Amino acid sequence: MLLKRILNLSLLISGAMLISLTSCRKDVSSTTGWSYNDPRNGGFEVVPYEEQETGPGLILVQGGRFTMGRTEQDINYDWDNVPRTVTVSSFYMDETEVRNVDYLEYLYWLKRVYDAEYPEVAVKALPDTNVWRDKLAFNEPMVEYYLRHPAYQQYPVVGVSWLQASDYCTWRTNRVNEMILIREGILTVDPNQTSDNNFDTDAYLAGQYEGAVRKDIPDLDPNKDTRKVRMEDGIFLPKYRLPTEAEWEYASLGLIGNTEFERVTERRMYPWNGHIVRNADSKYKGDILANFKKGRGDNMGIAGRLNDNADITGPVTSYWPNDYGLYNMAGNVAEWVMDVYRPLSLEDMSDFRPFRGNVYKKRLMNDDGTIADKDTLGRITFVDVEDKDNINRRNYRKADNINYLDGDYESSVFYADEAMKDSTDKLMYQYGRASMVNDHVRVYKGGSWKDRAYWLVAGTRRYYPEDMSTDYIGFRCAMTRVGSPTGLGERVKTK
Repeated sequence: MLLKRILNLSLLISGAMLISLTSCRKDVSSTTGWSYNDPRNGGFEVVPYEEQETGPGLILVQGGRFTMGRTEQDINYDWDNVPRTVTVSSFYMDETEVRNVDYLEYLYWLKRVYDAEYPEVAVKALPDTNVWRDKLAFNEPMVEYYLRHPAYQQYPVVGVSWLQASDYCTWRTNRVNEMILIREGILTVDPNQTSDNNFDTDAYLAGQYEGAVRKDIPDLDPNKDTRKVRMEDGIFLPKYRLPTEAEWEYASLGLIGNTEFERVTERRMYPWNGHIVRNADSKYKGDILANFKKGRGDNMGIAGRLNDNADITGPVTSYWPNDYGLYNMAGNVAEWVMDVYRPLSLEDMSDFRPFRGNVYKKRLMNDDGTIADKDTLGRITFVDVEDKDNINRRNYRKADNINYLDGDYESSVFYADEAMKDSTDKLMYQYGRASMVNDHVRVYKGGSWKDRAYWLVAGTRRYYPEDMSTDYIGFRCAMTRVGSPTGLGERVKTK
């Protein structure tokens, strides 16, 4: 009996030691045996991390494969969108288009911070309200009221070029990350930021932001007391950006609500099932599902029965969202995406995260290897990757890959003309003479209040110069999803 008690006690002690060792093992390197987060051995930090925080206004779009491209007749006979199977990684996307009130907040911040020294910064960001003008229509009220009158606060911003939309995404990244640091007690609210000392995520990570710092975080390096937040801490969100064409099309279709296991039960044309643009549900039967132009001269229907309740754009939460919870992925406004347009994108691009438009950048460095000082607008300077940086690379050899496999000197009709070899003209397409395609023409997706139903089809694609704007193109932001594609609580099954 005594021996049995001793044996049981031994097993209990062994079990307790095993549990203790197991719990400690989480903080010990499995490759070196050294402890993490221990200032006594150098203080290498490994932070506990669950998953990415969802940024303001965003919805998780779980990725997967889908058939990208044309699902309708090609009425323009461009043949630039043949169906092909691609895979899109999970990402975040704005629930709605960027609203007038959102863009006005951006303009107000730019004016408040830069107006004293660099008023041109805010002027550069102004939407072109004159896009509403029509030589044979009375649209002057929209020129004057649409952007700034409170009646249109919840309507999508228009008159914004691709370049302006991209700048907005950068500004939003910095404001969201600044708010996160304020929430975590690292920064304090600073309403008096100046042109050369406003919060910029890249400048902060480079150690070049000395604004309203409340306190830095403790540093486990025994030779230091405190430090700035690092990317390794998992506090900062990835950058807001425009979605790629593949991401936008995938999100628009909302196939997550249209599958059984790995089988798509009905290939969609629109963000809803079926081939019609009216609701088939008995409760809402006949209701229009998007804001678009029904026919020549018919923008809104008949008085007393306005079929889409909008003559131009409508509030961004109008109509039914798709199965991801995204509003107006068909109709209201067409939307900018990141891609540079090429008619042969379907043949040239990868089948995993397809995108054309890569121009690889790096931070401008000093001769001693440190990051160059931020510019007068408080931003870190980025420059194109140099050819000498890519000597031993196989995956790319130059910074600008927009013309990869397409549109370069070797592709042009001037190949035999040595005088044209070093020309900066985009020779293949002869922009402005035989084509509207060059490296500064961007894709936009979806139909708008001004378009017929054909353009509501997710697979359609159009293009427009990146520095120009219209009264029917808006945008929404996206964000890369890091880590698990499914989110917390959904584990990948291995059996």
